[in-house]
Amino acid sequence: MAGKALIVWGGWDGHQPKEVAQVFERVLKEDGFDVEVSDTLDAFKDEAKLMSLDLIVPVWTMGQITNEQAAPIFKAVKSGVGMGGCHGGMCDAFRMNCEWQFMTGGQWVAHPGNDGVKYTVEIKDHDHPITKGVKDFGVASEQYYMHVDPAVKVLASTKFPTSGADGPHVPNGQFDMPVVWTKFYGQGRVFYNSLGHQANIIEAEPCLTIMRRGFQWAAKRR
Repeated sequence: MAGKALIVWGGWDGHQPKEVAQVFERVLKEDGFDVEVSDTLDAFKDEAKLMSLDLIVPVWTMGQITNEQAAPIFKAVKSGVGMGGCHGGMCDAFRMNCEWQFMTGGQWVAHPGNDGVKYTVEIKDHDHPITKGVKDFGVASEQYYMHVDPAVKVLASTKFPTSGADGPHVPNGQFDMPVVWTKFYGQGRVFYNSLGHQANIIEAEPCLTIMRRGFQWAAKRR
C-alpha cells in the first residue's frame, strides 16, 4: 500500500468538485493508496485521523472553514502529512483564511480572458520527479493569475499577458506565472497545479501524469 489519503470535496459547483474528486480517487487507488472520500469539511476535525494520513487532497473552491476544521490540518501537515491538489480546489479554497494560503503557497486572484484561453505551460525543472520527461504543452482553459509564496519551487510556469486576454496586468509587460510548484509547510510536502478548471482538464495528459506524480511526491514523508 502506498499510504492513506483523504479527499474532501465540495464548494463551488462550477469546478465539478465531485467529478474531480472521483478522478483523484481513481488515480490514488491505482497507485495503491487506501483512500477515504468525504463531502464535508467536518472530516478535518478528527486530528488523530489526520495525523495518521500520508496525504490530504482538498477539492473545495471558495466557502469558509472554521478554526475547529482547519487547525487539525495545519498541525498534520506541519508534522509531515503531505498535501496535494489543483486549481481553485486548493488555492482558492478559503479566501478569508491566511494560514491556508501560507500552507498552500498561493492564492488565485484573477483569470484574464476567463475559460478557454489558449496558452502554453512551460516546464522549468526537467529533473524533478513530478515533471521529468514532461514537455511544454498547450491548454485551452482558465489561465490562473496568482499571488505566490516566493519560497515555492516552481516546476512549470506560463507567460502573461496572453493574446486575446486583456486586463489591468497588461501594462506591466511579459512575465512568468507559476503553474506547478512544490514547497514545505513544516515537515509536510505540499504540491500544487493551477490547471484543473473541470474534470476533463485533469483527465487530459500530461496534466493527469503531473497530478499522479505530485500526489506520490507529497505523500513521502520528509
